[in-house]
Parts: sequence; structure tokens; C-alpha cells
Amino acid sequence: MAYSINKVILVGNVGNDPEVKTFQSGDKVINFSVATSESWKDKESGEQKSITEWHKIAIFNNALVEIADKFIKKGMKIYIEGQLQTRKWQDSSGNDRFSTEIVLQKYRGELVILDKIESRSTDNNVNIENKSSIDAFNGKNSDLDDDIPF
Repeated sequence: MAYSINKVILVGNVGNDPEVKTFQSGDKVINFSVATSESWKDKESGEQKSITEWHKIAIFNNALVEIADKFIKKGMKIYIEGQLQTRKWQDSSGNDRFSTEIVLQKYRGELVILDKIESRSTDNNVNIENKSSIDAFNGKNSDLDDDIPF
């Protein structure tokens, strides 16, 4: 049986603050970029070299859109898992253009924030009452400090 897998896993740094767009249907998409870097020592010159690749991210999963919108900021380290997708579009001159993105579809994909999430004021869409949710997201929960009997 022949089948194929389209799966992309990245660990990198967010290159810009995410932007949310809402469709007429009410569904949302959030877009941002992620940078992945590789460094090595040149054998001939002994010089340290590096290269950075930029990846466009598009998230259609509503739960992940909300998390990304509230918590992800430029510079944060994240783990993201999605599918590679190329779409065709036309520029303002009518020329065909192609764009390849890592896409997290409505019911697929994974997003993990690897940096510690700091609680922010209400003007940044995070209420102080949500601090326990942020702590739980960071692996802290004072309600679960009891000894586990198993």
C-alpha cells in the first residue's frame, strides 16, 4: 500500500507579532513567521558561519488562533507542527505568484510555546484573573501540589 505524509515540525523564534484575520464566515486565521537557524565552523577558514531560514505560518485551528493571539509575541521560541502547503495568488499587476506556508488546519496541528509566558495587563488581552491559566500553561498549579498516591 502506498501513501504519503505531509508533516512539518519546526522549533524556532517568532519573527513578527501574529496578525489575525477574520473571514466572512466568522472563522479566523492567524499569520506570523518563524526563523530557524543553523550554525557551523567553516573547515577551511575556521570562521563561524550561520544561515537563517524564514517560514510563513498560517493557523486555521480556532483554539490555536486564540492561544497564538493572546500569548505569542515576536522573539518567542515555539514548537510548531503542521503541513506544507503552496497556494497560488495574483499580485496587483495580475501576475501569478506562489507562496509556501506551514499550515495548521482547523482540526490538525500542534503549537507549543517553549518560552515562559509572562502575565500581562488587560490592555494586552490577558486578564489578571487568567493568571492561573497562564501558570497552568507554564506547568505551575498550586492546586496540584499534593502528593499523588500512585
